[in-house]
Amino acid sequence: MSIKRRDFIIGAGGAVAATSVLGMPYIARAADKLKAAWILVGPSGDMGYSYQHDLGRLAVQKELGDRVETHKVESVPEGADCERVLTQLANQGYGLIFTTSFGYMDQTIKVAKNFPKVKFEHATGYKRSANVATYNIRFYEGRTVQGTLAGHLSKSGIVGYVGSIPIPEVIMGIDAFTLAFRKIRPDGKVKVIYVNGWFDPGKEADAAKALIDQGADIICQHTDSPAPVQTAEARGAWAFGQSSDMAKFGPTHCVTSNVDNWAPYYVERTKMVLDGSWKSTDTWGGLAAGMLSMPTFNSHVPAAAAADGMKAYNDVKSGARHPFDGPVVDKSGATKVAAGANMPDGQIAGLNWYVQGVEGDLRS
Repeated sequence: MSIKRRDFIIGAGGAVAATSVLGMPYIARAADKLKAAWILVGPSGDMGYSYQHDLGRLAVQKELGDRVETHKVESVPEGADCERVLTQLANQGYGLIFTTSFGYMDQTIKVAKNFPKVKFEHATGYKRSANVATYNIRFYEGRTVQGTLAGHLSKSGIVGYVGSIPIPEVIMGIDAFTLAFRKIRPDGKVKVIYVNGWFDPGKEADAAKALIDQGADIICQHTDSPAPVQTAEARGAWAFGQSSDMAKFGPTHCVTSNVDNWAPYYVERTKMVLDGSWKSTDTWGGLAAGMLSMPTFNSHVPAAAAADGMKAYNDVKSGARHPFDGPVVDKSGATKVAAGANMPDGQIAGLNWYVQGVEGDLRS
């Protein structure tokens, strides 16, 4: 698969546990299976983000068969619990460990120092070392398509956005959506509510209800459950799914979804460990790389809106359109990207401000 590197940051269970001492885990011989583990921030049945990572794990198992033994640990909180689980897995002989949430970053780096022969892969972070690689998806590219569709579909001119935690990964999506939305609806507003977590169906549903009560007729989300889509469907508002195809949760009102495709990356990186070619790299792929996809638009979407949405999709995928093409102006009125220019990766990856049109505070 095609690997795109970010140039803005330079990085610094099996049935029987293997015997080891701290820093010296059991390392499989060539004839042994590679033990690979995934740490998930939510349940693998969330039908969203963690579900897609687990599909990637299953793809590795299917592709590599008896050469690999895979294992998942679900619903691991970000913070100290991640460090504990990581240490246990390394001590149990896992030679490749994927940590799949931003809040696992510091713990991954810390534990990796104690187990230099174990390969670690951290999703959505930016800290690397000799045995820690990073990988991510350009989720914001799909937000440009969604924002374009929303510009045609919204009657109120208000979109509700259910966010998880105000980190750059989430903010860049909000901003990309808003920029595209306001190209169609210059008076459009995007109202944001954060739920302070990745997977909390109750809070996600409540946030979606509150946003609809505030006039939103479209719901977008960067959270992991289908609750916002289900809420929008029940209230007659359009919705966009997150991480997985959520059409079945909103058969008449889920416009489309951002779908994460981790499987090719996971298969490729596991093969590299097996053949000895693995190196610490940074991967950030989007529509062109096939790491992000979008299902066919809902048949209830008017033809003109669907056509413009498809054009946005094709233009972003081909590179003809950049989600952050200038001029880009923040809420204070300051120009962040001049007309004719594009926002560089480094600035996108560190976004901590809203563009004009976003309502809400940058705090959880």
